[in-house]
Amino acid sequence: MSSPPPPLHVRAAFGVKEIEPELVEVGTQWRCGDLALRPAPNPAESSWVAQTLGDLHVADLRVARPARASDGRWVVGGWAAFRFVEGRPEPRYDEMVSASLRLHHATGGLAVPRFLTSRDDVFAVADRVAAGVDEAPLNPALGGRLFDVLTGSRKPLSLRPQVVHGDLFGNVLFAGASSPGIVDFTAFHRPAEWAAAVIVVDALAWGGADPGILRRWGHLPEWPQALLHALLFRLAVHALHPHSDERSMRGLERAAHQITEL
Repeated sequence: MSSPPPPLHVRAAFGVKEIEPELVEVGTQWRCGDLALRPAPNPAESSWVAQTLGDLHVADLRVARPARASDGRWVVGGWAAFRFVEGRPEPRYDEMVSASLRLHHATGGLAVPRFLTSRDDVFAVADRVAAGVDEAPLNPALGGRLFDVLTGSRKPLSLRPQVVHGDLFGNVLFAGASSPGIVDFTAFHRPAEWAAAVIVVDALAWGGADPGILRRWGHLPEWPQALLHALLFRLAVHALHPHSDERSMRGLERAAHQITEL
């Protein structure tokens, strides 16, 4: 196994009995019957995700419903539990963008969670740098140089920011003809069009998407700038992330060429 399973006291807290089916690792979570347990390193954020997904109802989208522990907590010992959602990531990128827009129509009225203002992980820092509200040293060879070139074309987005899931690529699950499924929520305070554009940037860079996806969603408001902001975000992440390499950088360079030619 690539990661240790949840300890016995965590399983017991969420009602997983030793006589039930064996735990099976599925991606970053552990499944036992219809329950999935996954690490929750930030209790405040994980509790917010559980509450949000528990109340969220989106047409044609399967949402993983959270499960409380026996004492009512959402997080126990650094773990959270959700009802298992069948499926796996597939290169169905237009469906992914469509699911993103439906999801963010439903989240448009959510209050901005407090943890967003104090988050200082690589993705949060990259988000602020890409928006031009913060600075950080970016590795030139792994995205910083291209970031500097492209910032000259960046203009402020006039689109309304809201709570969005900013990492849907690879995290939308498909199971045949069933509706797409989501099992987490990586929160950002950005426009819905930005979240859709992040999917497109990722799909072009690392998913083998055809360049036509850029034009198929060209009706979205301020789409060229949304794409540029999303690209700058991914470049900043890549330049800051300790596991980035030249191979993944080539994908971002390819995406940048396609986006700037739009």
